[in-house]
Amino acid sequence: MKVIVTGGAGFLGSRVIRQLLAALDRGDAPVAYDTIVSLDLAPCPVGDPRVTSHVGDIGDPEVLAEVVGTDTVGVYHLAAVLSGGSEVDFDLAMRVNVDGTRALLEACRAGGTVPRFVFTSSLAVFGGPMPDAVPETLASMPESTYGAFKAIGELLVNEYSRKGFVDGRVLRLPTISVRPGKPNSAASSFASGIIREPLNGEASVCPVPLDTRMWLSSPDAAVTNLVHAFFVDGAELGTWRTINVPGVSVTVAAMLDALKEVGGADAHALVSYDEDPRIMDIVCSWPGDFDVERPLALGFVRDASFTDAVRQYRDEFAPQA
Repeated sequence: MKVIVTGGAGFLGSRVIRQLLAALDRGDAPVAYDTIVSLDLAPCPVGDPRVTSHVGDIGDPEVLAEVVGTDTVGVYHLAAVLSGGSEVDFDLAMRVNVDGTRALLEACRAGGTVPRFVFTSSLAVFGGPMPDAVPETLASMPESTYGAFKAIGELLVNEYSRKGFVDGRVLRLPTISVRPGKPNSAASSFASGIIREPLNGEASVCPVPLDTRMWLSSPDAAVTNLVHAFFVDGAELGTWRTINVPGVSVTVAAMLDALKEVGGADAHALVSYDEDPRIMDIVCSWPGDFDVERPLALGFVRDASFTDAVRQYRDEFAPQA
């Protein structure tokens, strides 16, 4: 029996795969699976005989027919065109983020099983007037192409789950910070860049006001929550399968204070400020705090502080003196 991970070659996808393998090694996975298939446009970097790397497009029905079958017990749908790229290329975002999601759900439906289906959504589904802390019942009102298409994906997963075609779980992930690697096309990429680059000894530019409030998660907490979402019994989630995943609420100014605390004044001095209206229009429409009492009661977790997330990056990824 297998679990499919779209975007399995990416940073989060490959970490999810490693955690799923670790659960097998411990013998405590509550779902019966013995193999994992990464479906992505690039080979999966996880070298394990239990992992198969399938290079292909999630929008291709032939590819999905090859990958999804009667032995599919779970699907992680992580692949997407990110926020900045979606705003630039509407048609590509529609093909991947909407058409690809529906095609994957249809492949699961045709497979004849009811796999657990974990869909990663985003804070970008929100916009307009918002309370200081967003409750679970706040309606989505996206102000970007990415947010609109993620909201469509949420509704699709919930409807396919209601109909019994999949056992859906929709996770509105916080912005992940601090990500290793290079900047990507996400409008929120700066949330890692203003920490990562200075800790690597490189200059970085902050494109939003210092009082911008961000809802953030370290990579470790995000992956823990992704795996927990797959393992938790669907009955515990109720009929509406959308979860505002716990994070920490901090201003950009506080993020830079954490950089100074962990990396020192020299690292802090590498950050300059140049507001970018394109990024501000997207990121500043997102909420910066959530009521997550129910997700925490369901076993989802969050970082103790953003400073801990900065230390996590420094200790695992930053060049060591």
